[in-house]
Amino acid sequence: MTPRTIAILLSTGLALSLAGCGSGDAPSDAAATGSGSAAKTAITVNCKPPKTNAAQRATFEEDVIAFQKLHPDITISKAVDAFPCYEPRTFEAKLAGGQLETVFYVNFPNVRRLIESRQAADITPYLDTVDVYDDFNESIEIFKKDGKVYGLPTDGYGMGLVYNKELFAKAGLDPAAPPKTWAEVREAAKRIAALGPGYVGFGEYSGGNTGGWHFTASLYARGGDVLTPDGKKAAFNSPEGRAVLENLKQMRWTDNSMGSRLYTEWAALMKAMAGGKMGMMLGAPDVLIALRNDFQAKFENYAVTAVPEAKALLNGGSGYMINPKATPEQIRAGLEWIEYEFLTPGKGQLDYARAKNAGLTVGQPYPDLFRPETESAKAVAELRATHANIDQSQFALWLEGSKNIPPKAEPGPYAQEIYAILDTPMSAVLTRRDADVGQLLADAEAKVNALLARKG
Repeated sequence: MTPRTIAILLSTGLALSLAGCGSGDAPSDAAATGSGSAAKTAITVNCKPPKTNAAQRATFEEDVIAFQKLHPDITISKAVDAFPCYEPRTFEAKLAGGQLETVFYVNFPNVRRLIESRQAADITPYLDTVDVYDDFNESIEIFKKDGKVYGLPTDGYGMGLVYNKELFAKAGLDPAAPPKTWAEVREAAKRIAALGPGYVGFGEYSGGNTGGWHFTASLYARGGDVLTPDGKKAAFNSPEGRAVLENLKQMRWTDNSMGSRLYTEWAALMKAMAGGKMGMMLGAPDVLIALRNDFQAKFENYAVTAVPEAKALLNGGSGYMINPKATPEQIRAGLEWIEYEFLTPGKGQLDYARAKNAGLTVGQPYPDLFRPETESAKAVAELRATHANIDQSQFALWLEGSKNIPPKAEPGPYAQEIYAILDTPMSAVLTRRDADVGQLLADAEAKVNALLARKG
């Protein structure tokens, strides 16, 4: 709802040369000519599954071959892997240096920023390429500005509370009745931590922008806001913001239920959770799949429920955009790839028969991309149910508990910069017993207000 390089089986394609992302630059060459054949449109793509996720990597490579057979006029000249697909330092460096691929992964908070800075192509004239476009649910709206469309959503998430059922049982807790309040989270975390050395009741992020991200999720759940409604001022220095940090401070220093390790990257906390000695963490339902596929956790030990006492649910996700230097032919080719790999029932990520045969999980309630009444949505639901190979009860409490919680988007086009600032108070309450929550929030508020004033 994270982050993540080899050329693929091509004898005729030439690698696309990307020299910059400025919209005023001349477009890159689009074609590579095969021996005795018509010119092909060459594109590069990213977010290839990593080698550690062998099954999904293999299906991705199969899809590249199948796609090129279906579209002999298109060559995917390079597919770059990444884990996670969005890592702030890597992404920003490639963006600044003009090294992003023709078709590139983007998480929701970055979409508006890329649109406003003209670092993504306007795909509106080419939407006839996308057969399922009219079936999208409201997730497509984030890619729109002033009547134009700049990308397509391919995934989405809503936050929940992920927990280890095996540890719950071991600590004398009922895995079928996970916490519904933060007081219950604290109590459960203490009991899990009491199991012995190395056990952690509740894990949390504190750096790499992930701390600020989870602060935002907890803040939304308590009814708070990161920004004022007009987006021009910080709003988190509030009773709700203080409650988030005070709760973590008490769990860390009074309850001693959070351990002493700081988790400053997405993969670090996931690895700890997969290790079997961490009881709970905030996360979307897809965390369960990542725990299994990317961190070799015992899938059946985990479940996800609704965020305790949630008044709003942080909703995020990801999609793909096109390099603004791409030619019209490359834009059309890129959209053909996006639809094939991510949006076509029975193909790519929605090929549930293949996923089941490959030992991947089928039956989880995402991605949720289409309006329920559309043929696309019905086809996906039918395929998912037919080929389910997991215990769907692992997601049932999240589905039931979250369905009436209003969704809330991440905080504007500068979410990542805001998250980086909010990392500091998250880290401070987990590393300093004497951390002053009020001062931490005031300092962060001043920095965010300065950021927003500078951005205009």
